[in-house]
Amino acid sequence: MKKCIFLLFILVLVNCKQTKYKNPHVMLSTTYGEAEIELFPENAPQTVAAFLSNVDSGFYKNSSFYRLLSNENVPPENNTGLIQGGIFISNPSLLVRLPGIAHEPTSKTHLSHTDGAISLARNNPGTASTEFFICIGDQTQFDAKQSFDRLGFATFGKVINGMDVIRRLQNNVHEGQYFKYQMRILNIERVKEEAVSH
Repeated sequence: MKKCIFLLFILVLVNCKQTKYKNPHVMLSTTYGEAEIELFPENAPQTVAAFLSNVDSGFYKNSSFYRLLSNENVPPENNTGLIQGGIFISNPSLLVRLPGIAHEPTSKTHLSHTDGAISLARNNPGTASTEFFICIGDQTQFDAKQSFDRLGFATFGKVINGMDVIRRLQNNVHEGQYFKYQMRILNIERVKEEAVSH
């Protein structure tokens, strides 16, 4: 009887430590380590749905980060800017076949390009698809009404663990706005919903 009570107690403790995420999470795996990203479907439903479709389709397997913005002559731990990645280099033929995603500006989503924010790269509004960037430091110039066309970019999530990995990626050898060598994205996968809480 005592053994059964003890086992029941252990099961209760295990269940208390686990929680279902309110929002979907994905794990970005690179050769420099992993970063966990929380997505916000209530704020940006179309963007999150499209991104998760790309994730579930395996589009990001063996893709890369290829572009960056950074401040020169600033210590890595204090640098700001962004890194941009996707399938632009690894699978360009697929990229041109994918439909654009309806633009969800920050003025509607009430999200902002703060440190760790993930956002879709685009040309004209509605042309974004697989390419994304991650902000290092606050980059609110990409919000609606502050960007070059006042429409901004569609941020839809935030890095909640692993910004040190994002910074290490940013501080690699580059020529202008492009990495000299591609920074490999091994994969982006959904995190199992029943996960240990942070």
